[in-house]
Formats: sequence, structure tokens, C-alpha cells
Amino acid sequence: MTTAMEIGIIARENIKPSSPTPAHLKTFKLSLLDQMVPPTYIPLLLFYPTSDHHRARQLKKSLSETLTRFYPFAGTIKDNAFIECNDNGACFIEARVSCLLSHILNEPDHEVLKQLLPINFESPEEGRGCVLHVQANYFKCGAMAIGICLSHKIADAATLTTFIKTWAATASGIGDESVVVPLFNAVSMMPLKDISIAPPAVEIKQHKSVTKSCPDLEMCNEGLKGQFGISTRPSALYQNVNIRSRVLPPVPNESIGNFVGSFIARTSEAETELHGLVAELRKGILQFCKNAKRVPLFEDISVILQPQIEAIGLLCRDDVDFYACTSWCRFQVYEAADFGWGKPMWVTSANPTCKNMVIFLDTKDGDGIECLVRLTEEDMKVFECDQELLAYASLNPSVFKTG
Repeated sequence: MTTAMEIGIIARENIKPSSPTPAHLKTFKLSLLDQMVPPTYIPLLLFYPTSDHHRARQLKKSLSETLTRFYPFAGTIKDNAFIECNDNGACFIEARVSCLLSHILNEPDHEVLKQLLPINFESPEEGRGCVLHVQANYFKCGAMAIGICLSHKIADAATLTTFIKTWAATASGIGDESVVVPLFNAVSMMPLKDISIAPPAVEIKQHKSVTKSCPDLEMCNEGLKGQFGISTRPSALYQNVNIRSRVLPPVPNESIGNFVGSFIARTSEAETELHGLVAELRKGILQFCKNAKRVPLFEDISVILQPQIEAIGLLCRDDVDFYACTSWCRFQVYEAADFGWGKPMWVTSANPTCKNMVIFLDTKDGDGIECLVRLTEEDMKVFECDQELLAYASLNPSVFKTG
């Protein structure tokens, strides 16, 4: 049983850029794909075994310097079309945690862990306007957890990693050669358009659901030969894709914004062997890459728009089980998040935002994959008892026993 945890806020301030944003950069236009993203936040938690208040000062000073480079992150979102780069700053909270870090990481509970984040990232209303929120959490044992929520309107997971890498390099003082120079070129490739051309917004149906963490799935493709899904209905799996290296011409990794495409793998039969699903996924990514390189993507944005429109149609149907998957693997967040006192002992996201959603992250040693899986309570009871799954993964294991 996870120990009860109480959070006490001890300080709250806005961290402004170390240098004012020039007048000609005061209005930052969102790209077409940025416009299409719902007004939510990307959450991330970084855990470190030791900390002190000197490190908090180091975090705030380096954040101020980093915001000068990432100037839209210190602004305010306006009208789903642009960010007002007014230098209001990022919200920075310091909090004291009532328990030891080991008490919550021996058996991680993601409902408990999300208390370490600066805002309720699942609420489109909370935190609206401010682009970046940070919370430094101090545990009784001297450990620290940094909770970060960055607006999805200007960032995908790759953008968040780029920002953390620059912030950490600035904090550690390891030299300008390790500081990333962000490229704000998304709107030039995907110009701002009337949002009415984009797929319509969809209200996500709320279901009582739970999240489990499943580390060390490095061999599941070879070993698991069981059935995909437990439903007698057809299924569809929606897979997000980082398009930076997959489009013509390639987009630099330092480009800031939402550079995410998608494809859908379908299963028409009620019971599909896992290898059949894997084949559909491989076919989907190969077809996506072929379409993306057929013509310059930003001359034919339908390569990205069409799967999203199709996904909305499937999501609204009651006769199809719809699953969504996104991967943060290979972003090297552990390596990026060294602020001068070592890599984090654990990196994780928060609860996936809706049922039937999976987030993949690398384990610390790089040899495995951690999965955050959110299912309805009924489906989770079946999922967590599946013997084939348990042969290759552990459910909510102690962080101290994983890579």
C-alpha cells in the first residue's frame, strides 16, 4: 500500500527571461498542427536522490537564462492562434513533501505521483494561458522530484526533451556547445490557417479507469504469442509518429512545435494474434513514410490530416475498441536531464489522459521499455492477471529494482 503523501507549497513565483524579448518577436504564430492540438499539457516527472535549496536557486537562474532562448515559453497563449511573448514568465512552485521518496517509489501509484506536478494537466481550464509550469518537490529524505507541464499547443515530446536538454546544460555550466539553439520554423512550413479546416474537436468520453506501469518489455515482440485485446469487437490502434526525420525534406530535431503524424492499425477479427498486430503496425509505418516522402509533406498536409480525421470517426463509434499509443523512446531524456548533479534515478510521465492509451518510455539502463497503460477497471483486472504478459513484464514494480 502506497504511503499517504501531503504536499505543502512553500513558494510560488514567475521566472522571467533573463533578457527581454525583442519587439519584433512579441507575437509568435502557431502552426497548423499546433492549432489542431487540444489545450492540454505534456507532463513529465524527474526524480533525483538528493537535493538542497541551493539547487533550487540554480534551477531558477538557469531557467531564466533558458527562457531567453525559448522566449514563447515565457508568454501567454491567445485565441488558439498565437502566443503573446510578453515575458510574464514560467510559473515555478517549490513544495515540501511529507514522506520519504522511497515510500512512493517502492510501489508507484500514478494517482499519487501526479500530485508532484504543478497543475492538473488533464484540465483544459487549469493553467490556461501560461505556457510552462514547473514544481520542485523536496522530500524528507533530501530527495527531489521536478514536475514539468509544458503546453501541448507549442510542444510535442521531442520539443520538451530539447527544452530540458538546454535548461540542464545551462544549469550545469558545461558549455555553449551542449546548449541547443531552438528553431521556431514550424509556421513557415505549416502556415497558420483558419482552424475550421482542421478535424473537429472531440469530447473525450470519461470512463472510470486506472493506470499501471509495466517496465522491461524488451522481449515482448518475440515472446508473447497471445491474443490482442479481450473484446469480441473489432479494434483500431492509433500510433503517433515523430515526423522530423521521416518527411521530405527532413525537419531538424531542434525545431520547436508539434511535428507529429499518425497511422492506424486495424484488426477486423475478434481475436488477433500479437504477431498479426505487429505486422499491421509495420505496414502502417512503412506506408506512412512512403507517403511522407512521395511529395514535400508541407505541400500536401493530408498525409497527416487524413489519419487524424479517420481516428476521430473511430473514436466516436461505439462498435469499435479504440486504442492510442505514443512513444517517448530514444529521446534520451535521462541523458538530457542532468542539471549538474547526475542523471535522474527515474523519469516518468503522468497518467495517460484517456482510457485504452499507452505511453512507452525508455528504462534508465536503456535496455528495456516502460509502459504506462490506462484501461477501464474491468479490462485492467484481466490485463494484470495475464500470465503471458507477466512472464515478460512486472506491474508497478519498485523503482529501486528496475533499470
